[in-house]
Amino acid sequence: MTDILTVLTTTDTAERAAELARGAVRDRLAACAQVNGPVTSVYRWQGEIHADPEWQVLLKTTTNRYEALEAYLRQAHTYDVPEIIAAPVTGGSADYLAWVARECDG
Repeated sequence: MTDILTVLTTTDTAERAAELARGAVRDRLAACAQVNGPVTSVYRWQGEIHADPEWQVLLKTTTNRYEALEAYLRQAHTYDVPEIIAAPVTGGSADYLAWVARECDG
């Protein structure tokens, strides 16, 4: 079976999060995506500490499609340094994981 990943990114509006999610699914870079938010992100940027509302996008993809998904997120994102974190899925429903693989890898 193809290896499955969850990929997390964040952005500054619900609309942008939905656009990132839709584009990834449309282009078969991810089988699905959930948008959560707002959450408060606390971070240091250019020497200052910020606390801002953000929306998280959690995408499900395969290792085969990860590079293309990351390239899409970098191109479509409005941040200079977008959060893009991938984590392997180490377990889950076999039917669901097979569906993710079919949606992404055909």
